[in-house]
Amino acid sequence: MYLEIKDLHKSFGEGDTKTEVIKGITCGIEKGDICVLLGPSGSGKSTLLNIIGGIESADSGLVKIGNDTIESMNESSLTKYRRNHLGYVFQSYNLIPNLTVKENIEAGAYLSKNPLPINDILNTLGLYKHKDKIPSRLSGGQQQRTAIGRAIIKNPDILLCDEPTGALDYNTSKDILELIERVNQKFKSTVILVTHNDAIKNMADRVIRLRDGKIRHNDLNEHKIPARELEW
Repeated sequence: MYLEIKDLHKSFGEGDTKTEVIKGITCGIEKGDICVLLGPSGSGKSTLLNIIGGIESADSGLVKIGNDTIESMNESSLTKYRRNHLGYVFQSYNLIPNLTVKENIEAGAYLSKNPLPINDILNTLGLYKHKDKIPSRLSGGQQQRTAIGRAIIKNPDILLCDEPTGALDYNTSKDILELIERVNQKFKSTVILVTHNDAIKNMADRVIRLRDGKIRHNDLNEHKIPARELEW
């Protein structure tokens, strides 16, 4: 397994208000796969994604990506790990308002060891003709495409997507999912996608269902379909 998670625990709060949100999770994801994390609000899926991304630390357990073990890293090593290996796509686009599309995407390549060519990214995302626009002149879908471009330009090993279609309408959501699929196929990024939309599981190689901080199902998808054929 490329990504290994073993007996992961995470709580928030202290004393009487302490709440365990991750309760002994163990799973693995192969390199180059699309993995969908499904579950209702409060199931622990975003917390799990943040621990994999080094944004939050686990109370106990192990997260290993390739030869790197997150728990053994100090803050400096963790920063390098995030910079060199991970790309993030969130429900909120977090674009820099006074930078153009091209400049926002290029900001993601800052300090990257092996960035992808900017024009290749713009063309893959269908943004080349919008490259000189600022975010306020873009639709929601175009803003999310720009956010994906910023995440993938540094050529990450893993693309972490937290509800990337949560704020988008049906057709735009499908466009974004097709785009994530294209990025996975073209750049060989491993994709971990958090969603509460059950239909999205059908485009995944692996589907992990969480509830109350535990894995309820962990399945290989033997009947994977293209994102453009998803319906909900």
